[in-house]
Amino acid sequence: MNPKYPIYIPSKGRADSRMTMRELDKIGVPYTVVIEESDYVNYAAVIDKSKLLVMPSHGSGVVTTRNWIWGHAAKLGVRRYWSMDDNIEGFFRFNRNLKTPVSSGTILKCIEDFTDRYANIPISGMNYFMFVIRKSVHPPYILNTRVYSNMLIQTDACDPIGKPYRFEGFYNEDTDLCLRMLKDGFCTILFNAFLIKKYTTMRIKGGNTPNYQGDGRWKMAEELQRKHPDVTRIGRRWDRWQHCVDYRSFKNNRPIKKQDTPKYQGVDNYGMKLKEGIKT
Repeated sequence: MNPKYPIYIPSKGRADSRMTMRELDKIGVPYTVVIEESDYVNYAAVIDKSKLLVMPSHGSGVVTTRNWIWGHAAKLGVRRYWSMDDNIEGFFRFNRNLKTPVSSGTILKCIEDFTDRYANIPISGMNYFMFVIRKSVHPPYILNTRVYSNMLIQTDACDPIGKPYRFEGFYNEDTDLCLRMLKDGFCTILFNAFLIKKYTTMRIKGGNTPNYQGDGRWKMAEELQRKHPDVTRIGRRWDRWQHCVDYRSFKNNRPIKKQDTPKYQGVDNYGMKLKEGIKT
């Protein structure tokens, strides 16, 4: 079972980093890699040309690419679209304290259907594999927090005065977007029931990695603190500078279920079955 919304992978100029593409190919899920014209030859050498979409701007950075994709998806008339980083190395279902690799795009369809039940959830996505500890108790999802690296985004999402949301800034554009939406009273959903395993930015050459070297970690945290000083502080985590966001002020943001949402009874596993020998 495949997702109903399109998946876009913003190019970061590193054609050799194809982890997300390989994983999506492995589970049979279609996707589009959005690239600049100058990167076409490198990407076309390793990725099916039918999966490449050339954007008109040049050398503008990943935030511009993300916003171009957002506008492109809106013009297509789809209600939502997926934005996925290029360094995802696995998709998993977390159930009964087992992290099980998946063999289809069914988990994406589950997230889409669940998110579509509500009128005020413009962003949802999956938690990181490393943040969900097997021997701990985790709810199936977390409300009103950040969503990283795999964002299911509502294309026509607007702020209270009707201005369309878009990515902003140089660092942490995903965190900033989530915070702006939460401050405007919307909700986000971060799923623990479904997970992505992702390489960290600093482990891969190219892309955003140079921006985080030297004093880049401090600049990253400082930019977010300047924009959201009420909920953000700068601290040392994992032996490096990191922004620390307090999401407790958004605990009263509640999902609003659509009136036409049917009532569900029992558990719907969407046909997913656990096969022995592949859990992790």
